[in-house]
Amino acid sequence: MRHQKMSVGVTVCVTVVLVLFLGHAPSPVLAGYRMGVGRADCTGPPVEIGFMGYGEFSQRGQGIHLRQYARAFIFADEDERSAGELDGEGTTGGRVVFVSADAGMMGHAVKREVLALLASRYGQLYRFENVVLSGSHSHSVPSGFLMSTIYDIASLGFVPQNFDALVEGITLAIVRAHESMRPGRLFVAETTVQEANINRSPSAYENNPKEERDRYRDYTDKRLVQLRLVGEEEGRPFGVINWFAVHPTSMNKTNRYVSSDNVGYASVLLEQDRNGARVAGQGAFVGAFASTNLGDASPNIMGPKCEKTGLPCDMLTSSCPDGAGSCIASGPGKDMFESTKIIGSRLYDAASTLLATDGGREVTGPIRFAHQFVDMTKTNVTYVDRQTGEEKTAQGCYPAMGYSFGAGTTDGPGAFDFRQAQLTDSPFWNTARDLLGEPTAEDKRCQAPKPILIASGRTKFSYEAQPKIVPTQVLLIGNFAIAAVPAEFTTMSGRRLRQAVREAAGHPEPTVVIAGLANMYTSYVATPEEYAIQRYEGASTLYGPHTLTIYLEQYRKLIRAIMAGENLAPGPMPPFEDHKQITLSTGVVFDGHPFGWYFGDCKVQPKETPYHRGDTVRAMFIAGNPRNNLMHERSYFTVERLVPANGEPALESNSIERQQQHHNDNHDDDDDSENGRWEVIATDANWETKFKWYRRSTLFAYSDIELEWEITDVVEPGTYRIQHFGYWRYILGGTFPYNGTTRNFYVE
Repeated sequence: MRHQKMSVGVTVCVTVVLVLFLGHAPSPVLAGYRMGVGRADCTGPPVEIGFMGYGEFSQRGQGIHLRQYARAFIFADEDERSAGELDGEGTTGGRVVFVSADAGMMGHAVKREVLALLASRYGQLYRFENVVLSGSHSHSVPSGFLMSTIYDIASLGFVPQNFDALVEGITLAIVRAHESMRPGRLFVAETTVQEANINRSPSAYENNPKEERDRYRDYTDKRLVQLRLVGEEEGRPFGVINWFAVHPTSMNKTNRYVSSDNVGYASVLLEQDRNGARVAGQGAFVGAFASTNLGDASPNIMGPKCEKTGLPCDMLTSSCPDGAGSCIASGPGKDMFESTKIIGSRLYDAASTLLATDGGREVTGPIRFAHQFVDMTKTNVTYVDRQTGEEKTAQGCYPAMGYSFGAGTTDGPGAFDFRQAQLTDSPFWNTARDLLGEPTAEDKRCQAPKPILIASGRTKFSYEAQPKIVPTQVLLIGNFAIAAVPAEFTTMSGRRLRQAVREAAGHPEPTVVIAGLANMYTSYVATPEEYAIQRYEGASTLYGPHTLTIYLEQYRKLIRAIMAGENLAPGPMPPFEDHKQITLSTGVVFDGHPFGWYFGDCKVQPKETPYHRGDTVRAMFIAGNPRNNLMHERSYFTVERLVPANGEPALESNSIERQQQHHNDNHDDDDDSENGRWEVIATDANWETKFKWYRRSTLFAYSDIELEWEITDVVEPGTYRIQHFGYWRYILGGTFPYNGTTRNFYVE
C-alpha cells in the first residue's frame, strides 16, 4: 500500500510538472490563418489633371484606358480573438493588412485618412503599425495627393478629388477584405521572368563592388515572388500577391489615358482568368502585382536609343550628339500600348503558371509587425566601410535633388541641358535654385558629390517640398517578411536590404520581399556606390550618400524588435499640413451643349455595315465633364450584346450590369426585352476599350466623349450597342445624370 501511495504521488507530481512546463512552452506552430481579400475602384479624375511620374506639365488626362483599383489583403492568426471585430475596441497583434493600389505611390496623409475611416468602423484594429499601403507606381494616373510641393507640382498643387478617390477606394477594399475573412493556408513560391525588365542605369550598377555583383547573374531582379492565399473549405486560391521589379512605364509620357500600365494589365488578366469574368474589376478572386525594388528596372527592354538616329546613347550620361534627339528607351512592342500588353502578359503568364502548379513552401508561424517613424535629417548610424574595413559614422542630410534629376531617365527624358551623371553645377541654375531655397555649406558637404539643383529641405514654401520624417515598417507573417519602404530602391539597394533583414532575423531566415513606394513617397534610394555616379537614381536619393546605410540599420532594428518581442517608440509623427495645401487646378464650373443637341445625344454612330474581329468600333456623344462623377464601381460606358430570348442564362449580376439595368428600367423604349436581354461584355475598365474626352468650347463648356471598342478574337457574332453614362453640371449648382445609346450594330 505504501508503495502504491508513493507511485500515485509521483504520478501526480510528474503530471503537475508537465502541465506547468507545457503551459510555459512555446505554442505549437499553426499552419492556418484567417485571411480576407477585397478590391475597390480608386480611379481619380480622368481628365484635366496632370499625371504623376514623368513630371511633364503637358501630360494631363483626357480619358481612361484601364481603371485604377486598390487590392487589399488581410492576414490574421487562426486563433486570434479580436475584440475589434466584435466591439470596436481593437487588439494589440496577430493581424496585418497589405494593400497594393494602382497609384503612382502612396502618401502619408492618404494612409492617415484611411486609418481614420477604418477606426470609425473597427476601433483601433487597424493602425499605422499593422497596415501597409503600397503604390504600384504607374506613371499614367492622376497626381496631386501627396501634400508635398515638388511631388504635386505636375497637377498644379493638391487635388482634393483625387485624394478622396484614393482614400475612399483603399478604405472600401480593406472593408471588403475584412468582411470576407475565412480560414485558409498561405504559400510562397517563386519563378523567373525573363525579357520583362532591364537596368536603365547600368553604369551606376557597375560601380557596386565586383564581388557583390558576381553573386548575381543579372543587373535586375528577375525573380517573381508569389504569396498565395488558399481557402480551407474550398481548397482553391482566392487571392494572390505577386512582387516583381519593373517600372510601370511602358506607357510613355505622350500618353493621355488613365492607365494602370503593365502591372495593372497583368492584374486584370489574372483576375479575369481566375474569375471567369469578361468585365474587368469583377469577381471574388483578387490578384495584385505589387511594386518592389524597381528603382532602376525598366520595362523598355529594347534599350535606349537616340530619338532621331536610332543609334545607341552614351551609356554614362544617356545623351545623344547634337541633332540626334533625346535618349529614349522603348519596346518590346511597336508602340506603348503593345509594349504594355506584352510586358503585362509576360508577368501574367509567369504568375498564372506558378498559381496553377499549386506548389511552393507553406508559410507558418505567428503574425507580428514593427513600425517606426524616423527623422532622416537627425539620424546617425555607424557602419563598416566596404573598401577600408574601418568603422565610420553615416549622417542623414536635409533632402535635396541633384542636377541629374533634371535630366530625367531613359523612360522619360527631362528638359533643358541637364545630363545624367552630372557632377558639376552652373551659376545660372544655382541662382534659380537659391530663389526657392539656398543650401547651406553643411548641406553641400553632406550631399557631396551631388551638385544640388533643388535644396528641397530648405525651400521657402508654406509646406514641405519633400518629407524629412519617414515611416519604416516590417510585417512578419510566419516566416515571410514584408519590408515596406517609402521610396524606390534600386536593384542592389533592395538586395542589400533583403539580406540585412534575413540575417538580422536569425535562424531560420525568413523569405523577404520589399514592398516599394509604401506609406509615403521620398523618391529613390541608391547604394553609396551608385550615388557616387550621380545618375538619375542617385541624384534623386534625398538624404545623401548614406541614405541606404541608414535604412539598413533601421530595418535591422525593426526585425530584431519583432524577434525579441519588443515594442519600439513610435518616433516623431510627420507634420500635419492639410490646411496649408495650395490648389491651382479649377473645378468644373458648368457644362453646356450646342443648340439642337442634348447631353447623351450620339454625334457619331457606329457604321451600319457589319464589323469583324480585329475592327474598332467608334462612337461619339455630347458629354458633360467626366470630373462631375468618377463613376466608381460603375463605368462611363458599356459595350452590350443582345442575348436572344432563348439564349444562355444571365451571368451573376454585378455593379456594371445593375447600372445598365437601372437605365433600362427607366427607359423602356430602349429595352429590346421582346427580342432578348442586353448583356454587358465590356466597360471602360477593359483593355479593349478606351474613351477620350474633348473640350470643344471653353466659353460655352461644350464637350464630346469618344468611345472605342476593339473587337477581340473571343467576341461572338451578334447584335451590339454602346451606352454612355455621365453627369452634367448646371451653372447655378448641382449635377444631373444623363445617358445615351448608339444604334444597334452587328459583328460577323
